[in-house]
Amino acid sequence: MNTITTTDFDFPNQKSVYRGKVREVYNINDELLVMIATDRLSAFDVVLPKGIPYKGQILNQIATQFMQLTEDIVPNWLIATPDPNVTIGHLCTPFKVEMVIRGYLSGHAAREYAAGKRTICGVAMPEGLKENDKFPEPIITPTTKAENGSHDEDISRESILENGIVSKEDYIVLEQYTRALYQRGTEIAYNRGLILVDTKYEFGKTKEGKIVLIDEIHTPDSSRYFYAEGYQSRQNNGEQQKQLSKEFVRQWLIANGFQGKEGQQIPDMTEEYIENVSDRYIELYENILGEPFEKANIESIHERIRMNVMNYLNS
Repeated sequence: MNTITTTDFDFPNQKSVYRGKVREVYNINDELLVMIATDRLSAFDVVLPKGIPYKGQILNQIATQFMQLTEDIVPNWLIATPDPNVTIGHLCTPFKVEMVIRGYLSGHAAREYAAGKRTICGVAMPEGLKENDKFPEPIITPTTKAENGSHDEDISRESILENGIVSKEDYIVLEQYTRALYQRGTEIAYNRGLILVDTKYEFGKTKEGKIVLIDEIHTPDSSRYFYAEGYQSRQNNGEQQKQLSKEFVRQWLIANGFQGKEGQQIPDMTEEYIENVSDRYIELYENILGEPFEKANIESIHERIRMNVMNYLNS
């Protein structure tokens, strides 16, 4: 299958390359970042062995559209998207926290709640909630930004400030931006028949000291969506919610005995399964953006990306 799972480009004035779980980021002359969304698939902080056709394009195009749909309320790092898999933006120094915001008791928060905990990241959760119930108000539950191969860890606002991870002045801005982005994302999702359950944002600081949104926003890898229709009846009846996120991949792995723990084997990903995952990501794209997905040419995907980036950098 034609996928892009790793890159080895040599762009003009290239200083370094950072390889994350899914994205590879090229530093151009300490001024620009060229971020390539690969087709790698990660779950439980493990990169799975095979790529998913069009996944990188899907994540990149969703993030680009949402950057454009929110730039009036929060500044971001985006300059251009010269290729379906590529974003070029301002070089920023990332904050060492990810800002997670939750409108509903789902995922990690629900697992903590089921274990009897009533605070998460120093934030109180009300008694009497069921999994996937709406919180009275959205809560911010930050995590530390994990290095390659390690897990993100919950952290409280107090610990962030006490340990000087982010200054109080900057952290207040991060909180304000996080709430504004989640509110906008919730409104857009509602208009598309969806509920934005929870999501995470990453921020950085430009050379000029401006705080901007970086990385991705409102993609199925960083966010959880429910279908709005039937949400309340499913809650009332104790049924599982219909989700739009990569949770289906996690559930498949769990069903096949893998949760990223030591000694566990990643199950075999057949071509049929890979095609199914690709189709699900396309479904996510079309529901989240409310438009048909147009597949880019992946015959020579590496060369296509290289030429498009070179043309931009030389223009």
